[in-house]
Amino acid sequence: MGKPTGFKEFSRKVPEKDPVEERKGHYREFERPLDPQTAVEQGARCMDCGIPFCHGPQGCPVDNLIPEFNELVHKEQWRDALDNLQSTNNFPEFTGRLCPAPCESACTLGITDPPVSIKAIERTIIDRAFQEGWVEPRPPRVLSGKSVAVVGSGPAGLACAQQLARAGHTVTIYEKNDRPGGLLRYGIPDFKMEKWHIDRRVEQMKMEGVKFRLNAHVGRDIAIKTLQAEHQAIVLAGGAEEPRDLPVPGRELAGIHFAMDFLTGQNRKNAGDDVPDLISAAGKHVIVIGGGDTGSDCVGTSNRQGALSITQIELFPEPPRERPSDTPWPTYPRILRTSTSHEEGVVRKWAVQTRGFRGAGGRVTHIYGNEVRFENGQFVDIPGTEFEWPADLVLLAMGFVHPVQHGMLAELLEMGLELDARKNVKADFGLHQGAFATSIPGIYACGDMRRGQSLIVWAISEGRKCAGQVHRFLSRQR
Repeated sequence: MGKPTGFKEFSRKVPEKDPVEERKGHYREFERPLDPQTAVEQGARCMDCGIPFCHGPQGCPVDNLIPEFNELVHKEQWRDALDNLQSTNNFPEFTGRLCPAPCESACTLGITDPPVSIKAIERTIIDRAFQEGWVEPRPPRVLSGKSVAVVGSGPAGLACAQQLARAGHTVTIYEKNDRPGGLLRYGIPDFKMEKWHIDRRVEQMKMEGVKFRLNAHVGRDIAIKTLQAEHQAIVLAGGAEEPRDLPVPGRELAGIHFAMDFLTGQNRKNAGDDVPDLISAAGKHVIVIGGGDTGSDCVGTSNRQGALSITQIELFPEPPRERPSDTPWPTYPRILRTSTSHEEGVVRKWAVQTRGFRGAGGRVTHIYGNEVRFENGQFVDIPGTEFEWPADLVLLAMGFVHPVQHGMLAELLEMGLELDARKNVKADFGLHQGAFATSIPGIYACGDMRRGQSLIVWAISEGRKCAGQVHRFLSRQR
């Protein structure tokens, strides 16, 4: 606690944003970190709450020591705040931009007042640290002589690789794409996080000894058995990339795409690539199916591409604006959330069931369906609510169901790999011996590949904890 009366004296402040019309004209980040004095005041709002739920099981999955770094910021001990933050989180500049901040939903102050601006303080610490040159490579002093392959360079794979390299192991990341970062690189729009943040961390990791093999698709270009022959351990961190489809009449029409195909193309174009098959919303009536973060990213990208209209639809009813009784504090509340992309222009519709698509000349021209209500665990059609809307571009943003089952996983399944009931790689979570270990000795799994589609903080947390178990496994080997 930085100041006993801070939560009474200072109101909540969050990062300032560029005006909507200005930011819609580019793909750069438009939120700025807190200025130092504002950060000091925001740190003072952290209460002496006794039990800090913000970093408990309902709060921060990556185990950030939030009350401690809040107090250090309030006292302007920025270097100490950085050390505190880096002790739990490998990439605060990622989470400080992309995390939905369950820590703030669990903040004790949030019971009666707006919660502490934890996410903004975290980002301000790390952004200042990079500006001051305080973030430096931490190569190991002694090498273990053991080698680890990490498959996938998303946040789970990067965190796992960095921890193992710092422990003295020789780590090689195998990434199927031409640049590292996974969905951080090709799924998250640049206006939420510019990609030089990833490049900067990759350079740090290279100086710590991590090797990157790009355009190396394990299960297609490289066999798992090859990795087993070359490394003492393998970590599967390839994510859960199988998108949820919508099997309705007209699904085969041109102009209906998975959200990731749409977002990836624009990110590649922003990176300077030639993208001849770019999916563009320019001058089109766009329908985004799915009300989550990926759908929101499609809205923001469509606005920047010059869409004629954007409608985002969701099957479930509109959430309440205030915390409901079924998600009480300190749980993450099921409430209506308005993203910065929503602020930029979109029509949002709830409790809408898509029944199919119509088209002309092989291309989609309309979407049709009806409204529904949720009763006794199922959706019931509401008579008289049928609709048909213009649709030149339909983006399916309904989430991901499980890891891709062909290629690498198909090879592993033949070798005895076990999956869980949701078709994720089966492995325990925790700090106990054997956690993250798959049914194949020496092969571990973490992140979305193990737990299913989740948050960036869970990916980093799993990568770090998995690295601890792999280190324990390698330390037992002679």
